[in-house]
Amino acid sequence: MKPSPDWSRMSTLDLNDPSTENGEEMDQKSPKSEEEEDGRLVVGVDFGTTYSGVAIVYSKNPEEIDVIKDWPGGNGITSDKVPTEIGYVSASNGNANGASNTNGARGTNGAKGSNGLNTNGSNGTNGSTNTAEDTGPKTIKWGFQFKPEEPRLRCIKLFLDRNQRLPHFVSPLDTAAQLRKYDKTVNDAVSDYLTQIYNHTIDSLTKRYGETFIAKTRLEFVLTVPAVWSDSAKNATLLAAERAGMGSRHDLKLISEPEAAAVYTLKAIQPNHLKVGDNFIVCDAGGGTVDLIAYKIIQLAPLRVEESAVGTGGLCGSAFLNYRFEDHVRTRIGEERYNNMREKKAKTWNMGLKYFEEFVKRNYDENEEQEINVPFPGLPDDEEADIDCGFMLMRNDQIKGILDPVIKEVIQLVEGQVETIRSRGGIVAGIVLVGGFGQSNYMYKQMKSHFNAAPPPPYSERPSHSVPIPLHQPIEVMHPMYAWTAVVRGAVIRGLEGSMVISRRSRWHYGTSYATVFDETKHPVKDRYWSPLWERWMVSDRMQWHIAKGAQVSESEPISFHYTRNFRPGQSLVVEDDLIACSDDEAPDAYSKELIHVCTLTTDLRAVPKNLFTRLTTTKGVEFDNLDFSLDMRVQSAGLVFELRVEGVRYGAVEAKFH
Repeated sequence: MKPSPDWSRMSTLDLNDPSTENGEEMDQKSPKSEEEEDGRLVVGVDFGTTYSGVAIVYSKNPEEIDVIKDWPGGNGITSDKVPTEIGYVSASNGNANGASNTNGARGTNGAKGSNGLNTNGSNGTNGSTNTAEDTGPKTIKWGFQFKPEEPRLRCIKLFLDRNQRLPHFVSPLDTAAQLRKYDKTVNDAVSDYLTQIYNHTIDSLTKRYGETFIAKTRLEFVLTVPAVWSDSAKNATLLAAERAGMGSRHDLKLISEPEAAAVYTLKAIQPNHLKVGDNFIVCDAGGGTVDLIAYKIIQLAPLRVEESAVGTGGLCGSAFLNYRFEDHVRTRIGEERYNNMREKKAKTWNMGLKYFEEFVKRNYDENEEQEINVPFPGLPDDEEADIDCGFMLMRNDQIKGILDPVIKEVIQLVEGQVETIRSRGGIVAGIVLVGGFGQSNYMYKQMKSHFNAAPPPPYSERPSHSVPIPLHQPIEVMHPMYAWTAVVRGAVIRGLEGSMVISRRSRWHYGTSYATVFDETKHPVKDRYWSPLWERWMVSDRMQWHIAKGAQVSESEPISFHYTRNFRPGQSLVVEDDLIACSDDEAPDAYSKELIHVCTLTTDLRAVPKNLFTRLTTTKGVEFDNLDFSLDMRVQSAGLVFELRVEGVRYGAVEAKFH
């Protein structure tokens, strides 16, 4: 958009802002309050695609990290995580399985979300069937509370980020239809799910510590998000957590999932062979997604690292194995019998799937020639399909055929990180494998086989100079204990100790548009306009890129966006600017519709003393005020923070409204 003729703005980049000398270190320890002296509880929440987990640590016992294992509907069976699934039941249908009430609050923005789903307002169904809305009282079922045949929302986390591709087994139409039926949005569903997590966490804490202790002890929540998450999705996660009761979004902390895993893992695998200058890659292989990030060790005691490659990720988590197993069974028994089993014998199907998920894919070993019988009680004998007495026989090659394609995708993602680091002359010393899928011993062995050097050549009595020297050293693959809960354990450590990461790699180009003096050698004539205040021809919508994609940024060294702005007498001093991002390797010089609007920054300049404004007068006697100021942006593990500065003095935070 072109600026109004009444004012224009100029923007320059200053990476050496002297105001940073007085800037606050984000992780600098402030004087302890009475609450901190008494201790605090840090709660980590790993809100996952397929499973979610919660860990707690008391600041006076930092080595004792408790992971919640008891969940509603679990029938006494303990689990480190709970399914990320939620559903709504009309109150008239009863309150089965202890489902808790919800207020059914809904957003009002009406912004259209991913794949035809609105995330902040009413639901867009993108052509889905018209399902009658149920606006009456509702109860919530979540986690383990569902019966096999009951509908529920799955993978709702993925709908928060419209930039993320959905897996083939997640239907935006079905999701929209379920949300519409109960007059809910994606953000409502995420907030409702996190509310259940919050309430259960408080109940668990109260049982352990007692109501009096919980009432007087400060709780701090740290949430994890994918490394590839957009800034808008991170903000949506914060808003949902705020609605869930976890605290103000300004007080909540976010940390990327692989960074949290790295925080925990580097403590868990001590001692190790890693040394200053080495790079290691964290591969967080979860249920729906795989998230990767690479770090270079800068200091060992205390441990300090910096990101050495831009984080990447993909849709190749362990849930894809389940759907490959589903295709395998469908092929074995035929479409008609398969559909009949799914529709009329849901318990039969779920028993077979559960056995595959909990036993076959976790314990498979290609070196053990074994035949596995997967239970499908009630299926008739079929010699051709190898079904006998309610068991389907699976051979090694069939299991391998299900697992290998997905594991190959994960290895290719890790290979991409390795090649990026090596192309810059770096040494990759280790790969840390965590997450639910990361627990797989077969995945570990395949990763180890791929990234370790070939065995040494056979012994010869005669010296030979023809044996090639390996181009790269082998990479050690590390498999820490508690791989499934590494992310949530790292989240609470981050909440206690602050960040060990001194700099990160930007995943986008970040910039702002600005107006500048028209230059006929650079700018099209059609883009120029006359500014009565500057009294010259100007052009707008030029792009100033303040951070380049892949550039290293530090929380302690903010990036400054400098502006010169003019105000006529009586004009509002509350101004807005758009932060714009670009995912291309090369960012354009001018604004285009293809660029991403990250957020609108609202800056209130009324707090700036009047004497810092400069009064100017045009040749026609028109008076106006001019102000030079900067917006400082800090890039944190999983979020952006802005503040206003004039002549190096901070005059308050800047409100960011994410799109």
